[in-house]
Amino acid sequence: MYRYDEFDERFVRERVQQFRHQVERRLDGSLSDDEFKPLRLKNGLYLQLHAYMLRVAVPYGTLNSKQMRQLALIAEKYDKGYAHFTTRQNLQYNWPKLRDVPDIMDLLADVEMHCIQTSGNCIRNVTADQFAGVAADEVEDPRPTGELIRQWSSLHPEFSWLPRKFKIAVTGAEHDRAAIKVHDIGLRILRHAETNEIGYEVVVGGGLGRTPMVGKVIRDFLPKAELLAYLEAIMRVYNAEGRRDNKYKARVKILVHEIGTDEFKARVEAEYAELNGPTINAPAEEVERIARYFAAPAYETLPESSSVLEAARAADPELDRFVEQNGFAHRQPGYIALTVSLKPIGGVPGDMSDKEMRAFADIAERYSFDEFRVTHVQNLVLPHVRKDDVPAVYAALKAAGLATANAGLVTDIIACPGLDYCALATARSIPIAQDISNLYADEAKQKEVGPLQIKISGCINACGHHHVGHIGILGLEKSGRENYQITVGGDASEHAALGERVGPGIDAEQVPGAIEALVGVYMSERQTGETFIDTVKRAGLEPFKQGFTAYVAGSTAGEGAHA
Repeated sequence: MYRYDEFDERFVRERVQQFRHQVERRLDGSLSDDEFKPLRLKNGLYLQLHAYMLRVAVPYGTLNSKQMRQLALIAEKYDKGYAHFTTRQNLQYNWPKLRDVPDIMDLLADVEMHCIQTSGNCIRNVTADQFAGVAADEVEDPRPTGELIRQWSSLHPEFSWLPRKFKIAVTGAEHDRAAIKVHDIGLRILRHAETNEIGYEVVVGGGLGRTPMVGKVIRDFLPKAELLAYLEAIMRVYNAEGRRDNKYKARVKILVHEIGTDEFKARVEAEYAELNGPTINAPAEEVERIARYFAAPAYETLPESSSVLEAARAADPELDRFVEQNGFAHRQPGYIALTVSLKPIGGVPGDMSDKEMRAFADIAERYSFDEFRVTHVQNLVLPHVRKDDVPAVYAALKAAGLATANAGLVTDIIACPGLDYCALATARSIPIAQDISNLYADEAKQKEVGPLQIKISGCINACGHHHVGHIGILGLEKSGRENYQITVGGDASEHAALGERVGPGIDAEQVPGAIEALVGVYMSERQTGETFIDTVKRAGLEPFKQGFTAYVAGSTAGEGAHA
């Protein structure tokens, strides 16, 4: 993984010292809250319902054990003993005191971490496939690209005050595990069909929130060496022409929609033609320098199968289920990647205690070459585990309470903090996720349902990605009550699609039953081998609408439904 050089170290330390002075001026009254707001937002500090929230950047989702232990220390000393992993592969502290934030940032800098550009109208943390460098379907590891973009975009003098926030995601694989089509810019690394040259497919104008849109391809193939200049052209067009009069229409997706994909592409290409590419694009030796930080670890030469693991799985049904559900095929023979779910039954999605963080750090250090990943679905990944070591890893995870075998299942729910924390929220998300999780607590029931992505947002800003959930849940306020809209058919993969509403909004108490009704429709409609989303795409929405309507009509709380 990437390591700071002298410039990175100095850059982050100077930023911490600068913010320390700004905090001091806010505390002594020299800065008003309005004056302080843009300064704190540039450093990832939000003011939530009950306290400040500090968002820590995890570039392309890669961390090591030393960093995790430091994050645990901060959670223990300056928060309430836990932290929250987000859908941006970041980490959030929900209870820091303002006076302590500079000290927290110094601790982060000690382990090459920061909070810069995790909020505000700038280019945010670059996200990537959690199985980068591991997946067999990968053309190239996307993390060097993510690091290159991070360095280019950090305090970029032209793009630090954009019309609105800007999010970039990168995948190097055929199967999109980074949701690139619902980002402002999505990059897919691929090979040219004729020359075999490595480059990028460029997608622009995706996003969720109050106006969800799937991104459009504006370049089928961009040579790898030209990336930064082309990104610069996109950003210049957006920065110049994106709306600043209405923040709800300020994202690049609105610009693409209003002028059309072809016109947007033409303007980008015209801007690109005017740029002096060699002065913007990274020199080949710099690209190679960055790539060396992401070289494969020192794998052992091992057979593909492991008799140790096979025997352990045969003797332990719980281990067998864990490997079946949370294991991911590794490109290196004799190794496996393991998803570590942060969705225990009835738990808070994405939360992790300081004790769990320390235990996990020990496991990653010992069994995964001191590396792990944060996923955009609020889980963690041990990317490089010897198959022979899986029984020991599972035992250690189980002892730490981190061995829930539900990756990709109905209880592996994405949920934003919602009205329990967020000042923008209009309804709770966490209790809804917990109720659904408890409803499907039985492992056999989860297995019978199969792969199913439920995603919950507590407001229209869609931090829970509900638009692209196989089942999406949006919490709103209506007539003084929490009201939940249910959508079906969303998809964050390479087949990206936005879910559609299946009926009127319902009360919180009705949501678990509504989910059960929709799952019931799937179970009755599915054909052999079909997953939930397969059935939706084949059968259409009508059976699900009918099942939802019948449930609402028959539920004891049916009188609480709102049109």
